[in-house]
Formats: sequence, C-alpha cells, structure tokens
Amino acid sequence: MNYRLIKHEIELKKRLQNMNSKNGTESPNSLSKENTSMPFKDYYTNLKEELLNKYKNKTLKHVKGSKLAENEYSECLKIVQKEKINFKLKECDFKEELDCNLKLVKQIGPNTEYNLKKKGYGNIASLLNHRRYWNYAQIAIDKIESGSFTEKFNLIKKRDSSNLIKTLNLLDFENLKFMDIETLGFSNVPIILLGIAELKDKNIVSTQYFLQDKKEEPAILHSLLRHLNEDSVFVTYNGASFDVPFIKNRFSYYRMNYNYNIPNYDLIHFTRRLWRNILPNCKLTTIEKYLLNIERINDVPGSHIPNYYETYLEEKNIGPIIPIIEHNRRDIVSLAQFLMKIHDEIVE
Repeated sequence: MNYRLIKHEIELKKRLQNMNSKNGTESPNSLSKENTSMPFKDYYTNLKEELLNKYKNKTLKHVKGSKLAENEYSECLKIVQKEKINFKLKECDFKEELDCNLKLVKQIGPNTEYNLKKKGYGNIASLLNHRRYWNYAQIAIDKIESGSFTEKFNLIKKRDSSNLIKTLNLLDFENLKFMDIETLGFSNVPIILLGIAELKDKNIVSTQYFLQDKKEEPAILHSLLRHLNEDSVFVTYNGASFDVPFIKNRFSYYRMNYNYNIPNYDLIHFTRRLWRNILPNCKLTTIEKYLLNIERINDVPGSHIPNYYETYLEEKNIGPIIPIIEHNRRDIVSLAQFLMKIHDEIVE
C-alpha cells in the first residue's frame, strides 16, 4: 500500500475543503473569472470586447517572441519564448525493475509471475531455462537490452502499463516534445495554433505556430515536422485520443506525409488513475490549480476559442487571439511541470 500517496490525498482533500469554506464563496469547480456574478457567456463576450479595444491598431508583430516563418507551403506566425525550469526526476533503478518484471514476457500475467517467482524464477533471464517461456523471454530480453526506446515503451505499455511513467528514466529529456493544439472544432476543421515545448539546458522553450489565415494550415503542419525525429517522444494531455489523431487527419486532408509513430505520454490517463476521486475534475486548469499552485487569469477555454479566432479574422484585430496564444503556451509548459509531479508520485 502506498502510504505516501494516501497521505497526499488526505492533505489534498483538506485543502479542497478549506478552499470551499473560505469566505463562504469559493468552489472547487470555479475559475477565477467565475467568482463574479456575471454569467459565463457574458464574461467572455465582455472580455473579447476589452481585448478588441486594448489591441486596436496593433499587429501580429506586437505578439511577444513572434516572427514570420516560411516554408515550401506558405508562411505562418512563429512564436518562440523560453523560461527557466528545473526539470529533474526522482531517481529509480528502473533497469533492474525491468529485468525482474516477468510480466513483460508474453503470456505471463500477475498470477503467473507470482507462481514463477515462488519457484525461483527471479528475473526474465532465468526464464531462458523454462520449457514454456524461454522463447518469449528471449524476445523480451532483446527489446530491453538492445531495442529502441520506442520498443521498450510499447512493450511496457502493452504488458505492464502501471510502470509506463518510469520509462522516462530511460531517455534523453531533450527528446521530449510537450505538444498541444487549438482547433476550430472537433473534426474536419483547421488547426489554428500548434504549440510544442522542448527542454534545452535548464530552460523550456515553447514554439507556437499560429494560423494568420486559414490557407496557411499546411505551413503549420510542415513546421511541426521540423521538431520531430525518430527519437522524439510526445507528452500530451488527452493527446492520444484527440491531438495526435487530429494532426494525422489534417496531414491526410492535404495529402502530406506524416510517417511518425511517436511514443506518447498522455498524462490524462495518469491523472485519472491518481486523482480522479479527489479533484473536482481532470481538466488541465484544475490540475494546475490544485496540484501545481497555478491559477490562470483571463484564460479563454477551448469552447470559446473558435469564436475568438473568427472575430480576429473578421475584425482584423489581434486582441482576441492574445489569450488563445497564452492559453496554448501555458498548456505545454504546464505539461512539463505536471510530468515531473506524476513521475515522482508514482516512483517510490
């Protein structure tokens, strides 16, 4: 039993209760902008008007860190920012755990592993002498000892997903790609903003590609490829179900090649496993608020992004896209912070 995790959950529950009772007004489900009596819809309508007034006569060159990026398809707005981060994971001897994890061998589940260890088969190598499992054991050993990171990742994801987060200890952190997209809907619509953050030295560098006009979407897609190679590893939030399939569909729509099958740490699955019965919900902004002590100001949720973007196009005013860009940047940076927390929570 993980007593440290239980203690953490109890402390978190107390914190939620204290926040509920504070001044008799705050609710765990509330966002900072919802603490007023203003209706949800009216708040974002008024915020959009404020942004239109604030950024009147300003252009995309006023967006911090922005410049035009051209490629063979067209151009798009590239926005680069960086900030300090101490990305460090709790140490664990995961290689030794792998060697002793008999569940990584085909046809061996928890009960079979327990019985085999009682008979003296303490690691995968010892199964090379087992009449039934020796061949499957050799396949697992080959992947663990000489396989690519992707092979190790897929092996553990398939055979023992509870230990998947520990595979982080097997890779170069600079290969991590914290990725998130903003779209005009759920399917068959353009990606208007694609953000990808990377760890470099002691910084996290966010690169965002913004759709100045809908015809530029192929340029955004092509720009993503410049960040990827065979060693890349995605970190997303619900990206396995939404972001990555959406990106692949847009590549297909334009008959562009996307030949990557990149491992993906989709953090929503770890979140549900660890905190679904404790937090009000599993939204990333909720994670930030209660686990990372981050609370966004004037954040525009995904449901309002299409309207804000269309207003930007109609009014030719950058005001409505400013919070969209910040929303996306905050998402990808938070993924790095949250990944550390999840890893250290799971690793004993």
